[in-house]
Amino acid sequence: MKITVVFPTIDEAKYFTRKDVEVTFCGVGLIAATFGTYKAVIDTTPDIIIMGGIAGVYKGVDLKIGDTVLVTQENQADLGLFYPDGFRHISSDCFDMNFEVLSPIECPHIEPYMPLKRGTANSMNCAIASFVATDGIDVESMEGAGFFYTCTKLGVKFLEVRTISNLVDTNHDAWDYDTSISNLSKSLNLLIDKLIENE
Repeated sequence: MKITVVFPTIDEAKYFTRKDVEVTFCGVGLIAATFGTYKAVIDTTPDIIIMGGIAGVYKGVDLKIGDTVLVTQENQADLGLFYPDGFRHISSDCFDMNFEVLSPIECPHIEPYMPLKRGTANSMNCAIASFVATDGIDVESMEGAGFFYTCTKLGVKFLEVRTISNLVDTNHDAWDYDTSISNLSKSLNLLIDKLIENE
């Protein structure tokens, strides 16, 4: 099985030392993730591609810093328009035009044998934006929806692993990079071992 792991940043991969998978980097944000994922798929032709990264957790969600989720669904949460009554997501028919809206995007490749808690995610170009819908959403990152979209369009199997580094609020001093990045590596190794075992 050919496995590629794509990280947004080099820092998020600093504890990941496997030699039996390809490792690539896509950059931060939805545009960078979209192109970086496309390039990773074309260059490495994987049987499955995994995005690994850190994420924030929304208040009230039963996850703590260092916990990891396997993302089941991604939402491009801050794509839309502002009206006098507030923000409307692009999926709410705020444009009187005919176009495809892929939000939310589901991951159909998660199997019961796969370890890790399941979780839903918002992807944001404007992190910690207060105007987006968070009901039923667990975590927030800046790349996942671009990754999901690209993999879905290319027809390649994909998974996304996110480890909690912070609460989604403006207190950036409380972020724990080292714990989350270390646990991210452990979670990726656990998932990859299970993928190989069940090949």
